[in-house]
Amino acid sequence: MATDSWLLLTYKVPAEPSKKRVALWRRLKGMGAIYLQTGVCLLPKTDEHCRRLKMLENDIVEMGGEAVLLETVALDRLQEEKVVARFKADRNEEYREFLDKCADFEAEIAKETQARHFTYAELEENDVDLKKLQDWLEKIKKLDFYGAGLRDEAGERLRACEALLDAYAQRVFDAHDENRQA
Repeated sequence: MATDSWLLLTYKVPAEPSKKRVALWRRLKGMGAIYLQTGVCLLPKTDEHCRRLKMLENDIVEMGGEAVLLETVALDRLQEEKVVARFKADRNEEYREFLDKCADFEAEIAKETQARHFTYAELEENDVDLKKLQDWLEKIKKLDFYGAGLRDEAGERLRACEALLDAYAQRVFDAHDENRQA
C-alpha cells in the first residue's frame, strides 16, 4: 500500500493581472511542486510545505482566487510510483541544465588556459561562476525529495569543476610568481 503522503493544492486565480498568476506558479515550482494539471499541484507532506502552502492559499484568496489544500495518498503503489517519477523527472531536468552549465564552465577554463590568460581578474570571474554553480546545485538538491537519477552525476561534475578551478588558480599564481621574479 502507498506510504508517502502529499499535500495537494488546487487553485483558481483570475486571469489578470497575469504577473500574479506567474508569480504564484514560480513560487510553487520554487518549492519543488509538480503540477498534475493546471491549477493542481503536489508536494511531499512536510511541516514546512504545509506552512508555506497555507500562506500561498491566503495569497490566492487575496488575489481574488480560490484554493483548497488537502492531504492525500496514492491509491496504490503504482500510482505512488507515477507521482515519485514525476518529481524525479522534474529534478533530472534541472540537473541536466546544471550539467550543461558545468560544461560551459569547463569550456571557459579550457579557453582561458589555451590562451594562457592567467590573470587574477579572470580567476575572480571564474570563482564567481563556480559559486553560482555551487549555490544552484544546493537549490536543486533541496528540492530533490526522491533522489533523482542525475543527482550523483551532478555532484561529481561540480567536484570536477572545483578541481579544474583549483588547477587554473595554481596556474594564475604560478604566472604571477614568475612575473615578480623577472
